[in-house]
Amino acid sequence: MEIPLQIFLMCLALGAVVGFLAGLLGIGGGLVIVPVLILLLPLTGVEPQYLMPVVLATSLAAIVLTAISTLLTHHRKRNIPQFFMPQLLCGVGLGGLAGGYFADVIPSDYLQIFFAMFAILMAIQMWLGAKKPEICYVENPEYSPLKLVVVCFGIGVIASLLGIGGGVLLVPFLTSQVKLDMRRAIGASAAVGFVVAAMGSIGYLGAGLNSQASLPEWTLGYVYLPALLGIICLSLLAAPLGVSVAQRMPVKVLKRCFSILLFIVAAEIIFS
Repeated sequence: MEIPLQIFLMCLALGAVVGFLAGLLGIGGGLVIVPVLILLLPLTGVEPQYLMPVVLATSLAAIVLTAISTLLTHHRKRNIPQFFMPQLLCGVGLGGLAGGYFADVIPSDYLQIFFAMFAILMAIQMWLGAKKPEICYVENPEYSPLKLVVVCFGIGVIASLLGIGGGVLLVPFLTSQVKLDMRRAIGASAAVGFVVAAMGSIGYLGAGLNSQASLPEWTLGYVYLPALLGIICLSLLAAPLGVSVAQRMPVKVLKRCFSILLFIVAAEIIFS
């Protein structure tokens, strides 16, 4: 069996997991996609120095399509707070575009280390946060539009560099600083994840098309198409199921699930 077909079939299972977690936890799925692709894509013969750009670009492209399904489902369930979405989307959109270009010049080894350390820190934060009383939702919270734009720009840059949708950064910020409950924070994260991934994908696509790198067959820019197609085939179907489960699951359990996922991902990166 040819390598592109093997990777496509393996990414079908990956896509089902990614879609479910995207709906359940409001993450784009990059924290799952990235470590798996780090293991799979060397089979294509991609040169080590270009591995992380290809992994991150493919992850973000998959998140774009997965996030559409997740976003629509959260919108139908009225989980997306409308009052500050313009500031959130403006900040993360610009940050995601910038991050896509920055990643092209950062060594792959540094990106992998950064990713693993980031996942561990977020896991600890979310696990400890699950012990705290749930913050009551405020219908019209007081917030600084400029602060939101600046913070979300930083989230967009980091998320794009890591190949994730940014939910692991945005959800804690919205629950602790803006006083949103977990479910509405997850809904906002779904919308933001779509914009981060879309803008980051554009950045990676442009960087890849302008690169002189010798990339594997079936690569567009830095996006490896067989992996992308495999991921999105089942992720679009699994995302609404994750949203439905999240609606019935206690917030404390959601936070604990989130932190366990992050610990597993960090361990995968470190030991690989």
